[in-house]
Amino acid sequence: MIYFLQYPFMQRAVLVGILLAIIIPCVGIIIVLKRLSLMGDTLSHTSLAGVAMGLLLGWEPTLCAVLYCVAAALSIEWIRRMFPQYEDISLAIMMSLGIGLAGVLSGYVRSVGSFNDYLFGSIVAISDLDVYLVIGITVAVVLTFFLLYRELFVISFDEKGARLAGISVGRINFIFTILTAVTVAVAARTVGALIVSSMLVIPVACAMQFGKSYKQTVFFSIFFAFCFMITGLLLSFNIHDLKPGGAIVLIGVVVLLMIFAVKSLMRRFR
Repeated sequence: MIYFLQYPFMQRAVLVGILLAIIIPCVGIIIVLKRLSLMGDTLSHTSLAGVAMGLLLGWEPTLCAVLYCVAAALSIEWIRRMFPQYEDISLAIMMSLGIGLAGVLSGYVRSVGSFNDYLFGSIVAISDLDVYLVIGITVAVVLTFFLLYRELFVISFDEKGARLAGISVGRINFIFTILTAVTVAVAARTVGALIVSSMLVIPVACAMQFGKSYKQTVFFSIFFAFCFMITGLLLSFNIHDLKPGGAIVLIGVVVLLMIFAVKSLMRRFR
């Protein structure tokens, strides 16, 4: 571990990984409870369009990804109001638009390697600006999560009951959607745009096997995300050409399958 942290780019990667391990589960648990797992896929594909536009124009790709994701999140909320009985349509429409834009714009990007870094994540590509951006987003997400802890908890299980309780569901959903958008956008550099949606779900799925309350599930989710991040970064550092995003997600899937297997064996012995 000491040798691992001797390099500045690995120090940045570990710092960003730890911060993302904190905020991704905070957003992911709400997504899972609200049955909006497709939201991560939609925004991650939209972030690729922002990355391609940034590389094409010579702008900062991460900032462009954040702007595109925020615009997509606002569009999703607007389309959901147009189809209140079929809310999944908004996600399907924006995902199609994101994939289409990313496919078209990526064809004009000269630096294919830089674009691929955002597809599956890259340790070396993390810049100081990315670190500062992730720190700022982490502070915003953590503060918002704790300040709106009760409201998000109630809305996650029962939006109608939340309205009757006097909670501004529309405003809370709007804030949560924006937080999800910026979280997905900044995580694309380290984890990878095609993989970040999995990180929103897998740590929460693991935590739900142990957590006996909402609060416990949040803490377990952060713990699992932290373990997956650090282990994936260590493996990608020691194994040549191993993408960190893919390693992180595969570790998460293996751990989840092991948890299922152990719990199944324990039921049989009982």
